[in-house]
Amino acid sequence: MVNRLVVLTAKLCTLFFLGFSFCGVGIVYAADSTGAQVAPVPVAATPAITTVIPSPPDFDAKSYILMDANSGYVIAEKNANLRASLASVTKVMSLYVVAKTLRAGQIHLNDQVTVSENAWRTGGSRMFIKVGTNVTVEDLIKGMVVASGNDATVAMAERIAGTEQAFAGLMNQEARNLKMKDTNYFDGSGLNDSNYSTAFDLAALAKAWVLDFPEYYPWFKEKWEVYNGIRQPNRNRLLWRDASVDGIKTGHTNEAGYCLIASAIRNGMRLIVVVMGAKNDSARANNSMALLNYGFRFFETRKLFAANANMAKPKVWFGKDSEVALGLPEDLYVTLPAGQHKNIKAKAIINGELKAPIIKGNSYGVIKVSLDDKVIATKPLVALKDNPRANFLFVGFDYIRKLFNK
Repeated sequence: MVNRLVVLTAKLCTLFFLGFSFCGVGIVYAADSTGAQVAPVPVAATPAITTVIPSPPDFDAKSYILMDANSGYVIAEKNANLRASLASVTKVMSLYVVAKTLRAGQIHLNDQVTVSENAWRTGGSRMFIKVGTNVTVEDLIKGMVVASGNDATVAMAERIAGTEQAFAGLMNQEARNLKMKDTNYFDGSGLNDSNYSTAFDLAALAKAWVLDFPEYYPWFKEKWEVYNGIRQPNRNRLLWRDASVDGIKTGHTNEAGYCLIASAIRNGMRLIVVVMGAKNDSARANNSMALLNYGFRFFETRKLFAANANMAKPKVWFGKDSEVALGLPEDLYVTLPAGQHKNIKAKAIINGELKAPIIKGNSYGVIKVSLDDKVIATKPLVALKDNPRANFLFVGFDYIRKLFNK
């Protein structure tokens, strides 16, 4: 408080106010047409690279999408919002619910699950669990991922929610949480062709898997599952073809066709590809690989700014502190054609005059990232800490300063 009094007194005596400090750089905010404070944000330069970007691969499938996992940028798509039957890619959401239940401590990997007759009788692809036997949660997870076991899925659903129908309700709740607006589930296994989603929604689900459950995501790269003396391979051919691929799930029914959600990481860049309704197993694998190779060859993703980093320190009136540190609530990634990052510009826009109290986590501005004068990303700038209202003495000083600044 003493230091602030000295500073305030000095500023009152000189009647001089230059502006705000930004990111440790001597940048002064300017006002835009709305009166908000604006400042350019320094972005690291990139050596110039000239790359010709061809059209993405096209092929015979109901729909597909290629998305960056960190930025959410869609590199290529065809009918990405077309609703389609899911087959066993339904299990990606089933496993998301399992992961959330595990993290919450409601189930544990070594828990024993008694196999019901209902689970045992479930048709389609199977793990071959036996009615009345006990199977660990961990083994059921492997059965769901690798063998695409419908029996394992039903057993897990009954363990978590009592019935598969109730479990489907949990799946739909998570779909709403993830803003998968064109998705609905009626079962956990995918046997019910009434389940539907879109390539875009499934890519969003895969993105959530990667970001929300990094400790469980390695489930999807297991190539083999052995249970009850039966050894079964993972049906995702890309796991065997390319070491950069580490998931996620295949699916097939006559209604859905051949489907695949896959993800790969190369040089720190992770891409997600979804192919729905391919004609056969080879086509879904080949087409998915073609899209991944295209994305990695002609695009690049970079983290421009880290979460919770001090990106702006605008003036705060009537606060205990005379300024507030603003930053991003999460890392900001941008995906662009290779070589284009050198043309990025960013600026912070503060919501006019800030007055205490300032609440940590509340938004007090935005950062806008532009490429060739086109805005490609807008994210909120939030307060990194609270700044409560000062006592009456310092509030009085600020009122006097505001009077002089006018």
